[in-house]
Amino acid sequence: QVQLLESGGGSVETGGSLRLSCVLSADTDSTYCMGWFRQAPGKERDWVATIDSNGGRSYADSVKGRFTIPKPSAKNTLYLQMNSLKPEDTAMYYCAAEIADGYCYPLASRFGYWGQGTQVTVTS
Repeated sequence: QVQLLESGGGSVETGGSLRLSCVLSADTDSTYCMGWFRQAPGKERDWVATIDSNGGRSYADSVKGRFTIPKPSAKNTLYLQMNSLKPEDTAMYYCAAEIADGYCYPLASRFGYWGQGTQVTVTS
């Protein structure tokens, strides 16, 4: 069984920063692809960023240059550093994971494990 626990959401003004955290706990030791997705009300769940088992990071064009996945402080810990936040970044942010060795597909359908989500609100 795999569980993901997110934290770090909140409300900030335009231009502000937030850091999201996600901790993965599992019954077995596996190699994971991990990522962040977000979903605004009435919209589909969109890919934000992923990190593969080799540490390779990918970012959606909408967040490139503003969001980063910092080096984790522990195994199976995932962060999302969000800078220069905009109102259009407002959404529920979800941590996701899938057992994989290598490339991470930037598609929600390719991830089988999800956290409960953490709300990020950016006010103008």
